[in-house]
Amino acid sequence: MDMGIAGRHALVCAASKGLGRGCAEALAAEGANITIVARTEQTLEETAARIRTSTGVAVKTVACDITTAEGRAAALAASGQPDILVTNAGGPPPGDFRTFTHEAWSAALEANMLTPIALIQATIDGMIARGFGRIVNITSSSVKAPIDVLGLSNGARSGLTGFVAGVARQVAATGVTINNLLPGAFDTDRIEATIVAQAKATHRPVDEVRERRIATIPARRFGTPEEFGRACAFLCSVHAGYITGQNWLIDGGAYPGTF
Repeated sequence: MDMGIAGRHALVCAASKGLGRGCAEALAAEGANITIVARTEQTLEETAARIRTSTGVAVKTVACDITTAEGRAAALAASGQPDILVTNAGGPPPGDFRTFTHEAWSAALEANMLTPIALIQATIDGMIARGFGRIVNITSSSVKAPIDVLGLSNGARSGLTGFVAGVARQVAATGVTINNLLPGAFDTDRIEATIVAQAKATHRPVDEVRERRIATIPARRFGTPEEFGRACAFLCSVHAGYITGQNWLIDGGAYPGTF
């Protein structure tokens, strides 16, 4: 299927690896020119080189912290007027909600709620003026089914979800859509680090902890960044113009609810 976004320009955050990279690769494979953002310059440049080689599209890089005003300014200056925006940032640490400080809450809100909102504010009017725009926020399955040790993430990402629900409907008639992708367990560095930490805490082998986690997923595997990226590319395509304000849960069936 031709996604109809060849020649469009996309700004993809936290795209040097993991789910952000999967989205950048999928959009580039559809012919979209991309600006990718991440904190680590070397990893970012390596990813950009691979995407250029495999797709032939134009790839710009911005090594910055997208959760800061300076980082956002640099990313927006490089990307110009993007037709596609994919927001993404690392999740806050787990912990007991009793220990979360005001500073911890501020950092979580800045990364996982306020930064996506700021990027939407900065790009949406240009999209409206051009009559086409796709905004996809990478959030978490915890928005659908809160995870007790991820209170910071539950709160910050749910705030973004509520904001998107209202704004998406305000602009639905302009050719601009806003949706959220909610990943469950994906085969990324983050989940590997979580598994290793859990193994150390419980004094169990890493392989055992991994297999126990996989056993809780009906699909009996972790998702891949590639398939996550393809879902993102579809939401960014011309075929998804009637999908907006939605939360797409991609978790291999782990969430047990009907709705």
